[in-house]
Formats: sequence, structure tokens, C-alpha cells
Amino acid sequence: MILTNGTDTEINTTKNITLDSTFSEEKKKTLLFEMMISMDQENKPILVTYQDSLVLSKLHYGESPLIVRLRWLPFIELAIAALFILVGYIGFSYIKRSEQSNIWVGMARETAHQLGTPLTSMMGWIELLKHQTETHPKILETVTEFENDARRLTKVADRFSKIGSKPDLKEENIVELIKRSIAYFQKRIPQMGKKVDISIIADTDYLVKVNSELFEWVIENLVKNALDAMENGKGSIVFSLSKVGRKTFIDVKDTGKGIDPSYQKDIFRPGFSTKKRGWGLGLSLCKRIIETYHSGRLTILTSAIGEGTTFRIVLKS
Repeated sequence: MILTNGTDTEINTTKNITLDSTFSEEKKKTLLFEMMISMDQENKPILVTYQDSLVLSKLHYGESPLIVRLRWLPFIELAIAALFILVGYIGFSYIKRSEQSNIWVGMARETAHQLGTPLTSMMGWIELLKHQTETHPKILETVTEFENDARRLTKVADRFSKIGSKPDLKEENIVELIKRSIAYFQKRIPQMGKKVDISIIADTDYLVKVNSELFEWVIENLVKNALDAMENGKGSIVFSLSKVGRKTFIDVKDTGKGIDPSYQKDIFRPGFSTKKRGWGLGLSLCKRIIETYHSGRLTILTSAIGEGTTFRIVLKS
């Protein structure tokens, strides 16, 4: 508060105003007049008059620093409350995701364990059949294919057992890994009643640190999805590899029915599927393997109804 004479030329007294004691009287006076002007912009000064005509003095006032600080108190309280709510939400979401992850990991490992015993027994019976059919080439050929599928089931069980644990990453030629996965499907596509050409475009070998079994699982899931998308039974799947800097790009393009734009944001969500009998786990598992276990990226590069879809895998070399 500043009390001046009636013409604001002299300052009579002040209250609740603190000035640096080292300032000169002239500087103090200048600062007080500046504060007075600022107060008048916020609040009209109170006039002390005699018989409502003669102005004896003027009382200039404003809010104290304490009041100004208290004005921010409700906003600070709201911000703290919002912070606690945000932290609580993040914590709850983390616990929920952790519980879901533990459930999937437990189911995967239990599946692997349950498959292990009959598969071991099956491999034994296959060896016995091979021994008994050595003189029958055609039957032996069938038994050999049966053995290949049984070994594949063993590999699938082993993959499930690795979910939830830190995978062992080794430098691998991913071109050869993709070719190995393609070879498996090329033998079995005719049995599915489809005519689909699967090819790979790579100008050189691409060496990347991956877990070969998990990486092949991703490739196989993408091929299966592509095959399912070709409802007319014809089409093509092309793997295109390229490298920019330390990043290796793997584009998987198919000529299937494409993905509806309204579904694209949910396509990697666990449990989401456009198939009548789909579990909605394939693509979500692929994304987890690439992004969580290999620190890469799996995204939809392009997709158009009736034209097909291109998935892109990005791995660090």
C-alpha cells in the first residue's frame, strides 16, 4: 500500500512494501512511483477527501506477494492430484500388462511342455517305421515327410518354450533363414489347393543378429497371413531386402485382399482377428518377437483393399 498526497507528487507512507536498504532515496522513490502506477492499473486508488471536494490524499493498493502466490495454490494442488492419478494409471496399466504377459508366457511354456512328451514318442515311432519300410521307397518317402512335419512340431514347441525368456541372438544370414522358411511352404502350398509364388529379392547376404528360430517364426506367420488373404487361391508373396545405414529393411508384399483401413490400427492387438476361426495371436506375436526381443520394428507399410498388403520389418545390423 502507498499513501500519497492529493496530487500524487509526494509519498506520505508505505506499508507491506520491502525495498533494498542499499538503494538511494532517489531510487527508492522512483521504484515506489513505478509500483504506484502498476497498482493503479489493477485497482482504482481510494480517495481521501474533505467534504467530497478537496482530495487530501490517495491510497494506492495492490495484492501482496503472499496473495499472488496463494492464487496459484489451487492450480498447484490440481497439478499434484493429476500427477498422482497419472502415476496410479501408469502403475495399474503396467501391472495389468505384466499379468497378461505372464499368462501368455505361462500358457506358451505349458503348451511346449505338454507337446514335448508325445513328440518324443512320435519321433521314436517314426524311426521304427523308417526301419521297417526301407525296402518300400514310396512308403519311406511318405514316412520321411511325416518325420519332417514331426520335427517341425518339435521346433514349434521349442519356440513356445523360449517365450518370456531372453533369446540368444547370433549373427545370421537372414536371406538363408527366409529361404528356409519359403522352402517349407513351397512344398505344401499345392496341397492347400493354391497357386502362390513366393520369391525373395536380395542383392547380397544380409548379416543381422537374430534368434533364428524366433525370426523364422515371424516369417512363417507373415506367409500364413498372406496365404489366408488370397481367397481366390492365386497370387504372389515377395520378400524384398534392403539396407540403409545400420538398418536392414525386410518388406513382405502379398497380392491378397488387403486390410480394411479401420482395422489397421488394431491388427497387432492380441486377440484381434478378422478370421472366423482366428485367435488373433499371430501378428501380435510377430510384433513382440521383432520389437521386444530384437529391438526392431514391425509395421504395415502399405495396404489397399483388393490390391494386397506390405509389412515392413526393420532390424539393426
